[in-house]
Amino acid sequence: MTSEPAGPDMAALQEEQHGAGFDYEPGSPHLRHPRLRNEIIGRIRALLAEQFERSGRCRVLEVGAGHGSFTDHIAATGAEVTVTEMSRPSLDVLERRFAWNPQVRLLYDADGEAVLQDPGRYDVVLCISVLHHVPDYLRFVDRLISKIDEGGSFASFQDPIWYPRRSRLNMSADRWAYYAWRIGRRDLLRGIGTRVRRARKIYDESNAADMVEYHVVRQGVDDQQLLALLQDRFASVQEWPYWSTQLPSLQALGSRTGAATTFGLVARSRAASTS
Repeated sequence: MTSEPAGPDMAALQEEQHGAGFDYEPGSPHLRHPRLRNEIIGRIRALLAEQFERSGRCRVLEVGAGHGSFTDHIAATGAEVTVTEMSRPSLDVLERRFAWNPQVRLLYDADGEAVLQDPGRYDVVLCISVLHHVPDYLRFVDRLISKIDEGGSFASFQDPIWYPRRSRLNMSADRWAYYAWRIGRRDLLRGIGTRVRRARKIYDESNAADMVEYHVVRQGVDDQQLLALLQDRFASVQEWPYWSTQLPSLQALGSRTGAATTFGLVARSRAASTS
């Protein structure tokens, strides 16, 4: 074990965590809660509509699609969609789900490099609940931007706001919402064990529970650094902070208070490349 993991094998850990029979929905608020899910879908559809209006077509790259919960909605707009997935069992699900649709191209990306080496060019790149799994997410986004043509867009959703920028009350409410959800799943002891290790800043690089949700290792995702990166390359960048937790009753309560634990970013009108 180490307090500062330098290089966990993320591909192997993702494969372990998201193996055959894995269900993404219970632990994923953006999939579990209709209001939150529909808000994200609405923002994506609006972005794609802008690209169709601009050029009459829309080529979308969806990174880390899981079982394709959002891919359905993207493809329904008529967009040409390239979908990447790191987990082979999840890709098998995608193959069964979209075998009939010639507008959807699937790309197995075991190490996160296949998408960057692929020659495809895009009008919109989407990362939905992806960046907090990536150790060097700033470099990853920087490289993804190179896949976007001039005038195109980038969007990410469902990443935890950088912990040091959140209040103690905000962090406590988020943590207790998590415990309440674990109690409902009768999985409290495992959740407490994970949280104790996190509180002590002790992480096991071979343990998928510690490493797959990589944001706990580095204190969330720094939305301000991402904003700065995107603002340097796009004409318009908007941040959407929002409340997100697993338990439905606490999701509704948190949403009404206006508290934010999570954020999305939408960057429009990619500047011409100077490289």
